[in-house]
Amino acid sequence: MALYAIGDLHLSLGTDKPMDVFGGGWEGYMDKLRDNLSILTEDDWIVLCGDTSWGMNLEEAREDFRFLNEMPGKKLLLKGNHDYWWTTTAKMKRFFSENGFHKLDFLHNNCHFFGETALCGTRGWFFEEDAEPADEKVFRRELLRLETSLKAASDHEKICFLHYPPLYQGYTCPEILSLLERYHVKSCYYGHLHGKSHRLALEGERNGIRFSLIAADYLHFIPEIIL
Repeated sequence: MALYAIGDLHLSLGTDKPMDVFGGGWEGYMDKLRDNLSILTEDDWIVLCGDTSWGMNLEEAREDFRFLNEMPGKKLLLKGNHDYWWTTTAKMKRFFSENGFHKLDFLHNNCHFFGETALCGTRGWFFEEDAEPADEKVFRRELLRLETSLKAASDHEKICFLHYPPLYQGYTCPEILSLLERYHVKSCYYGHLHGKSHRLALEGERNGIRFSLIAADYLHFIPEIIL
């Protein structure tokens, strides 16, 4: 029984938006994902850190969910900035149930326990000083969601998963970093950065928290083993 994580799969089985068009490491990415996800066992868990499907709604994303459900292990999904299919948790759970996608669940306003370790997280958000008022509203909501998740973990050891990086070269999000420190998060995994943006990633330990980029193309489509 192992815990893995990967982000930014950008599946497109029900839409015509394959990532192969970007070339480079994205060429044949579906075959790479199929091969690398198939090494998991049914007892394993994997956290998918956002931008899972290009589907604009649940119906368009159905085949992407089917692909994930056919792979071994339990999957926990976070919201990413391109997950346009995302709706209320109740609607998504009902859709998964009706389609037999029993291996898929959500990390959203909650936490899950992998043994004695609490898995916490939310999408996160970029927030700059010149941001629009609407951005601030989204950002504050994400802070509340993250704290709700961290509180649900109680005194358990905590690992946090985000879609947006809480820090990278030239940018830090002090509000999110403060929450991670206050709730004694052990490590934080994030996605969103692709291609040339990989060089902006900040990894390693900062203030007692270990940060890691797990965007799929950064990992060469090989899930990162966490525990």
